[in-house]
Amino acid sequence: MDKLTLNNPLFATYVIAASLTILKAVAMSWLTVVRMVGVKGGYRSPEDIKKTPMNPAPDPAQLLPNERVERIRRIQMNDLESLPYFLVAGLLYILTQPSLLLAQWLLYGYVASRLLHFIAYLTGQIHEIRATFWTVGSLILIFMTVRTLISAIGA
Repeated sequence: MDKLTLNNPLFATYVIAASLTILKAVAMSWLTVVRMVGVKGGYRSPEDIKKTPMNPAPDPAQLLPNERVERIRRIQMNDLESLPYFLVAGLLYILTQPSLLLAQWLLYGYVASRLLHFIAYLTGQIHEIRATFWTVGSLILIFMTVRTLISAIGA
């Protein structure tokens, strides 16, 4: 399994891309908390409106949906729907020993598409802009997966 070491530039490329997407996804949880604290609302659980030092003046309205908080939750859900596919597809793809340049374009291209999708979603861009960035990432996943499948069938 010398292919799965950081001495292998293909694997190192995958590790960098995977780490960036994981950190971005984890950051969404923190951003949700920051937004909830900032608007003092958008909470989901009844215990969230109990009086505490962080919430000295609880109000049942704090459990109502807040669009600023919900937008981050939707972005996070989108990450959770796509990140596992990327992690698996990317790892399997590098095992096919593609050219390093192509792997870098695909893996880093996926990361870039997800970051651009995040920015478009966060800033409320029209659906077509957000969908374009999502489509780029999706096509990268499809390409890597089909290429991996073809390699496995041919083996």
